Amino acid sequence: MSFITPNKKQKEDATVNYTNVASKELLLIFTRNPQLGKCKTRLAATIGDQAALDIYKFLLSHTVKTTENLNTAKQVWYSEEIWTDDIWSPIIFDKKLQQGHDLGARMAHAFQEGFASGFERIIVIGSDMYDLDQNDLQQAFTELKKNDFVIGPAQDGGYYLLGMNRFKPELFSNKAWGQESVLADTLENLKNEKHHILDERNDVDVYEDIQHIDAFRPYLKHLTS
Repeated sequence: MSFITPNKKQKEDATVNYTNVASKELLLIFTRNPQLGKCKTRLAATIGDQAALDIYKFLLSHTVKTTENLNTAKQVWYSEEIWTDDIWSPIIFDKKLQQGHDLGARMAHAFQEGFASGFERIIVIGSDMYDLDQNDLQQAFTELKKNDFVIGPAQDGGYYLLGMNRFKPELFSNKAWGQESVLADTLENLKNEKHHILDERNDVDVYEDIQHIDAFRPYLKHLTS
């Protein structure tokens, strides 16, 4: 399975999401360039690099389907470089390049740019959430109309979604990104803020996250053969 044409790449260029140019809501989608041996490394330790890459491409496709019809502006933020001819249509998704020394700095930059551009409610998600649908995202934006912040807790102690209607720099510093303390530390930052906690969801990081989900079985056949 292949969704990406790796030889078609470009530097960051402005694109226009014609269906949402007047939106005051912005969805940030953080993604890794899907390259062999460079994505889902903890999953790859059990199932191998190629199977991990195929699963990540499947998750990218799921994320596109989950977000493409959402009535907001949408930006996809690449980890390494912007690819022009891939699964993310430039008519729907503005394409950006992540900037910063760690995940917190990169998210902070994206939020600050969004607010500076005039957006009033901004949410960030990753691109590896099978346990997420369009209704979840719509609910999150609805909650942001009643709260200053919204967060979606992940089962591993992190979060799968963070939203805000004003920038709060503390949320992006002094965090052990990728560790189980991230959610607790973030909620500590929000304890005096008006915030809403969404339902817990499971993201895909290790084999145990997918071993009992039917959608992933085609990618795991080699483990029992």
